[in-house]
Amino acid sequence: MIFRAPTGFAPSALSAFTQIALGAAWFIPVLGLLAAEPAWQDEFNQPVNSGPAMARWSYDLGAGGWGNAELETYTNARENSFIADDADATDGKVLVIRAVKTAQGGYTSARLKSVGKFATQYGRVEARMKLPRGQGFWPAFWMLGENIGIVGWPECGEIDIMEVLGHQTGILYGTLHGPGSGGGYSKGSSLTLPAGGSLSDAYHLFAIEWTPDRVDWWLDETKYFSAGKPDLASGNRWVLNNSPFHLLLNFAVGGTWPGNPDGTTVFPAEFRIDYVRYYPRLPHSSLWPSTTTP
Repeated sequence: MIFRAPTGFAPSALSAFTQIALGAAWFIPVLGLLAAEPAWQDEFNQPVNSGPAMARWSYDLGAGGWGNAELETYTNARENSFIADDADATDGKVLVIRAVKTAQGGYTSARLKSVGKFATQYGRVEARMKLPRGQGFWPAFWMLGENIGIVGWPECGEIDIMEVLGHQTGILYGTLHGPGSGGGYSKGSSLTLPAGGSLSDAYHLFAIEWTPDRVDWWLDETKYFSAGKPDLASGNRWVLNNSPFHLLLNFAVGGTWPGNPDGTTVFPAEFRIDYVRYYPRLPHSSLWPSTTTP
């Protein structure tokens, strides 16, 4: 989700010796030492039909295409974002971001952000989600530098943890954006599910693990892409160390990448988020500098 403003070694069971040495409270993923318990999370377990917790999230509002020729108007209305029961969720409740076609032929949806409420730098960020299917749909889970209001985009940097196009729900994209000699650059990759699998058929875990020099992208237990400082083309700059990053969750409709809805697209459509969690590095790990968590 490129920002424009309108105005392997999977985490796995440790050896018996390591479990004894560290205890059950910690695990070791590929990029360093991470706490097993999240330092920040939203389980979306508020009362059914209530909105997301405003202590953790705020809304981007309005239309204007968002730099990508999108068609939706983002709102804070309950029909576009609410807590719902879901037997497939870990605690039986989820956040639903719903795209609606209006009687006038327009579209409404929601875009949540944690700016000013939660931002962090380095560690593991993950969300368990079930994605919508349909031509013209574009759900995303991503991060922007908290300094965007000062330096703008792309100088702030952007990490796209999950992007999937509704007409190709078997392909997952992970991308890094930043400033370069030619303007903003994009460095990313994709993973295609085997045997015609779809990310809209069940919940999946989407994550990044981030160190000062590298970001790894994960789907469930598979690391499918890594990008580091040495991988950038000449003239492109690594700005992920300049600021903590905040989170965004949104469900776009239409745009230059997915194309617009057509006669096959069914509304309303739902992007379901079971939880979002952040795991910091261990305080004593020499592999990780200090983490910032407002």
